[in-house]
Amino acid sequence: MVRNRVVVTGMGAVTPLGATKDQLWENLIAGKSGIDFITKVNRDDFPVKVAGEIKDWDPQLYIDKKETKRMDLFTQYAVGAAKMAVEDAGLNIDDQNADKVGVWVGSGIGGLETYEEQFRKFLAKGYRRVSPFFVPMLIPDMAAGQISIQLGAKGINSCTVTACATGTNSIGDAFKVIERGDAEAMITGGAEAPLTNMAFAGFSTARALSFNEDPQTASRPFDKDRDGFVMGEGAGILVLESLDSALARGADIYAEIVGYGSTGDAYHITAPAPEGEGAQRAMKQAIEDADLKPDQIDYINAHGTSTPFNDKFETTVIKAVFQAHANELLISSTKSMTGHLLGAAGGVEAIAAIKAIETGIVPPTINYQTPDPECDLDYVPNEARRKTIDVALSNSLGFGGHNATLIFKKYLA
Repeated sequence: MVRNRVVVTGMGAVTPLGATKDQLWENLIAGKSGIDFITKVNRDDFPVKVAGEIKDWDPQLYIDKKETKRMDLFTQYAVGAAKMAVEDAGLNIDDQNADKVGVWVGSGIGGLETYEEQFRKFLAKGYRRVSPFFVPMLIPDMAAGQISIQLGAKGINSCTVTACATGTNSIGDAFKVIERGDAEAMITGGAEAPLTNMAFAGFSTARALSFNEDPQTASRPFDKDRDGFVMGEGAGILVLESLDSALARGADIYAEIVGYGSTGDAYHITAPAPEGEGAQRAMKQAIEDADLKPDQIDYINAHGTSTPFNDKFETTVIKAVFQAHANELLISSTKSMTGHLLGAAGGVEAIAAIKAIETGIVPPTINYQTPDPECDLDYVPNEARRKTIDVALSNSLGFGGHNATLIFKKYLA
């Protein structure tokens, strides 16, 4: 079977570091943090005090006011980022190509804010006061559905839900759709709006979140004093396109997507498999899929959640997969600045990996102060670094034992 080459022609982002991809990138390479004190819930109710909130979001820049009221926040973020990405790609979707443009956008949780709000109405006033839009606003696939409706994309339309691996799996699955010839272009990534009472309650009782009350130091991947992740919200969306389609319309190309790996741990609902065995296989699959050797990888955008287990095991995984080359790799966790965007993380981090290829600048891991003997690789501490990046790899790992890896490469004709 002929495998179509697939390239990235558009990107859009809504994140705690800014409501555009350019704001995101400028703040990432400046080492700025988007983490601050929680305002969306009463932080006195929780041991967690900080989060990566979006503070400058205006949905009416992208969505009609009436339609906005029928979308949960995660869907608003997704539609906004998708419209930015399609505009960035210069992709015109019309009757000539609509059935060849698909959407594959996931969410790890979906409309949690909508669920809480409508359940309160149900308890207080009964079922008749529950919105008729409750279910369409709640379900995770509605981000993909609304993007399709808003943009007129009539190709394959799907939603991946693999917890924190959602965005990466979505992009990988969309990549394969184009590669095998089932679409010419795909709008793909992840979206999440989880900053609600129940999300803070659940992650707090699971002791997954950082209880550090200092916004500037709470997210500290690979640092010895890390104590949990900082929850964030947003969306990261790419436009993927067959190379033939991109060349035919004279599109600018950011990078080529060349590898995808996806595995399951079959081990535990939240803990990674011993030695990160499943993540190892995902990375090896992606490298093999890309027809590359491990020593051809220049940069890894790590999952790097700032939890004790994840960062230790991801370091172990990188060493196992790359052997001696692990010490030559540049590795960073942009979650140190954005927080953990759950199902949106893979989309946002794919943008960071692609921009590293495009600009030759690797974003840092900020708040790295105290080295951990069990995390002893080059995490690009605290300051961005200039280096030519030809190949970048991005990892995402999710509850349920989901592991996903993407590989992007500098485009060469």
